[in-house]
Amino acid sequence: MSCRYYTATSLDGFIAEPDHSLDWLFQLAPVDAMNDHYQRFIAGVGAIAMGSHTYEWLLSHEHFLDQPDRWPYPQPVWVFTTRGLPAVPGANLRFRRAEVPAVHAEMVAAAGGKDLWVVGGGDLAGQFHDAGLLDELVFTVASVTLGAGRPLLPRRITTPPMVLVDVERHGDVYVVLTYALRGA
Repeated sequence: MSCRYYTATSLDGFIAEPDHSLDWLFQLAPVDAMNDHYQRFIAGVGAIAMGSHTYEWLLSHEHFLDQPDRWPYPQPVWVFTTRGLPAVPGANLRFRRAEVPAVHAEMVAAAGGKDLWVVGGGDLAGQFHDAGLLDELVFTVASVTLGAGRPLLPRRITTPPMVLVDVERHGDVYVVLTYALRGA
């Protein structure tokens, strides 16, 4: 079991535009190999951690409140938030106002030996890192720059440095970089 931060990022290190928009990502042509990569990844995930902005983006852009049968995650999802948010009917959601370490053991137990996925955002992944609970970073780097926005990982991680464990090229648009965090 490992805790993995898996996300897409622009070449200059942003996961979303300043207004949390992901339009920059969805304007890129899909690559079949990326779908296969995601399917292999999600098959190993037993529990998901999600920030409130990511959850709200899903609600507003994917319309899961109106179409709850389209909710893509059968795994339990912990939404870390400081405010009340609507729940997708039938989804296995747990809204928490607690710090990451207080919820981690509950997530591990629910994952049943599978991985934990920190889906977004960068600050939430940083909180897992700060608590020594983040094991791996998996970044799908897209061939665009945003110039500003929501940072990939707003933390300084220099000592010890990360270890590059895998690089995958997907078409002429994406590269997937996988890093292990030493000491995690």
